[in-house]
Amino acid sequence: MRLAFVLTDQMLAASSLLPIEMWRAAAETGAGRQRAAREVEIVTLSSDGRPAATQAGIDLVPRCAVTAAGDFEVVYLPALWRNPRKQIAKHRALLPWLVAQAARGTTIAAVGTGCCFLAEAGLLDGKAATTHWHYFERFARDYPNVRLKRQYFITQADRLYCAGSVNALADVTVHLIEQFFGRDVASHVERNFSHEIRRPYDEYRYLEGDELQHADEAILGVQWRMQRELARPLRMAALAREAGMSARTLDRRFHEATGLSPLAYLQSLRVAAAKQMLEATNLTVAEVAFRVGYQDQGHFARVFTRTMSVAPAEYRRTVRAKMFSLRE
Repeated sequence: MRLAFVLTDQMLAASSLLPIEMWRAAAETGAGRQRAAREVEIVTLSSDGRPAATQAGIDLVPRCAVTAAGDFEVVYLPALWRNPRKQIAKHRALLPWLVAQAARGTTIAAVGTGCCFLAEAGLLDGKAATTHWHYFERFARDYPNVRLKRQYFITQADRLYCAGSVNALADVTVHLIEQFFGRDVASHVERNFSHEIRRPYDEYRYLEGDELQHADEAILGVQWRMQRELARPLRMAALAREAGMSARTLDRRFHEATGLSPLAYLQSLRVAAAKQMLEATNLTVAEVAFRVGYQDQGHFARVFTRTMSVAPAEYRRTVRAKMFSLRE
């Protein structure tokens, strides 16, 4: 897979160098795990092929200009220091290239005021976006057709990602690494680049279309039942009968509506509830398992570890250590 990192004058070097290092780590980790091995080509480029003078005073030399770059699976746009208008005007050659990349289905991730490149290209018209908080008012004035989500650090509209800070971009990068390499590799990268367990990406990003529930009322009823009776032993066959359909039909319609199987959805609810209990209570792991619907602690531990890439007890120790250090 090919990844492009756009370089411009006035950029924050960390907004490109951090995700580059994270992708390098993912590729190295994946190479040691046969099922996750994938080749990654990282290409740095600029609108004209010239070096970029970063805000830190370090010149970054691109491999080539965008016109000679070809196509990519992922493109990163950097954060710009202070007012980005000068750099947007200087690098307008990027705009048609971004439009062409988006048209072919490329994932594009922009951070901070670098999100202005997406807005300037018209790619965010009618879509949700965010930017650095200091630039909210100017962004809203300059791009009235963009649905600015001030309360979110991350927005996702189809394959367009906007991050309000470099830290938020790191979370987007972990999310993208998971898509390409799998959860195991992504969790390994996250643990090596962050000293704490972060909130899952899906819990705090704004996803375009999330506010619209799917229209399958029978499946909504099943979801509501799962949420309400999380701790009870729920059998898919019984849920299917109550919904007036076969187990096979339930599985098919549930996946069409949510993108998950009924069992995977139920497990995600139980793991989320377990995380809260491990963080906020002194219940034993066995007690937590029972309260989220698992009679077998070993089964619960396997599901939790498969989802979080860390065992329940280790998750609690890590979170508690972080909480304790914050109080000090």
